[in-house]
Amino acid sequence: MDKTTIEQSAKRLSEVQPSLNAVVTFAELPDEISTQGKLAGIPVVLKDNIITNGLRTTASSGILDNYIPVYDSIVAKRLKEAGAVIMAKASMDELGMGGTNRNAFTGPVHNPYDLDRISGGSSGGSAVLVASKAVPLAIGTDTGDSIRKPAAFCGVVGFKPTYGRIPRYGIIPYASSLDTVGTFTRSVKDAALALEVLAGRDDHDMTSSYEEVGEYSELLNDDLKGKKIGILRTVSDEIKNPDIKAAFDQLVDDLKNAGAIVSDLEMDRKLLELIAPVYKTIANAEATANHSNLDGIRFGVRKPGESVEDVMTASRTEGFSSYVRARFVIGSYSLFEENQDRLFRKAQKIRRLISEAYARLFEDQDVVLTIAAPDVAPKIEETSEVRFGIDRFEEEHMQLANFTGYPSIVLPLGLSDGLPFGVELTARPFEEQKLLDTAAGVEKVIDFQGEPTL
Repeated sequence: MDKTTIEQSAKRLSEVQPSLNAVVTFAELPDEISTQGKLAGIPVVLKDNIITNGLRTTASSGILDNYIPVYDSIVAKRLKEAGAVIMAKASMDELGMGGTNRNAFTGPVHNPYDLDRISGGSSGGSAVLVASKAVPLAIGTDTGDSIRKPAAFCGVVGFKPTYGRIPRYGIIPYASSLDTVGTFTRSVKDAALALEVLAGRDDHDMTSSYEEVGEYSELLNDDLKGKKIGILRTVSDEIKNPDIKAAFDQLVDDLKNAGAIVSDLEMDRKLLELIAPVYKTIANAEATANHSNLDGIRFGVRKPGESVEDVMTASRTEGFSSYVRARFVIGSYSLFEENQDRLFRKAQKIRRLISEAYARLFEDQDVVLTIAAPDVAPKIEETSEVRFGIDRFEEEHMQLANFTGYPSIVLPLGLSDGLPFGVELTARPFEEQKLLDTAAGVEKVIDFQGEPTL
């Protein structure tokens, strides 16, 4: 890659921005482009919760509108050391809280296949910039499908590795027991290469793993013969969209013809139906604790007031959207001392039961395969910023990989009325090579040819 590639990427980013509204801050580009490193000269965008030295980082929240960090996150540092060029910071649901990318401080992000539809969230800005071919690589974070659902809606590869595989030092958090850094690419091989650069222990993050980092892209093997693939039928049988159902059934047949050993798996529906309430309880409680410092006094944009309490109230009221404030109320309620046993700790216990049941699915499988989202991206006007209605586990099931920390990847499968949909593959912890190998084989079988209209 050379300077021309960077200039073309910068031009494309500027071209699509008025339509997609995916960029929060453009970076100043370097005079010299590195020729050294695994990602030498590769343009990349970062989700706006990934801290970058001297480059505004807002997490798409009004309260952080003026935040310019004085250090690099480990992710940014490793990308730069590998020769990548950071082009921009991408929009996200505010503080990562959401699944639509509607509630960003800068407004909703639009899907490049249909500008009237959502990108998915919370990493929607990163997803659409890869889908629209502005950059070949974007970094996101995944707390409850925040990489994988936008990938499904935008027709790209969304990869969430094992919890702790990529250090989170310098990432503005959402929920610390669930947050995972991951990538958007247009191929499995590119996802494997990015993992080689980003993975590995860093002592700044005590949750990061000491597991050895492999040469994932060099070792990639797309041969499906003998691969044991379990189909999570409890989820996939809930598909109502006829195009998605037909494509998924055809994929299963194609995998068998490619030599994979395919088995049907079931999981207790009662446990699956508890995914959403457990996730909301734990994630909102952890978010409330993590963001208590955003008060206009210790941190964040300060609004005027006659007392410290008035300043804090005004700063948080004006600095956060109503959606985020509602989540903080729920989180605070769960953390009240009189409610912790009844709500927060009970949710943690149920999370363990769900995780144990999910783990049993992998006892005789290399990967577990199911549909990613049960339908295509909805229209922006048809979605709500406040998702406190009826939950369906076929919408929420990808949170299983966050509960367990398992590595999980979404691939584009096909188009329904011109809009992308995808499939999810998940493997046991730190079996990224096995997951990527299988995903490469599935990618080859699918041969997705979707092109955005933008």
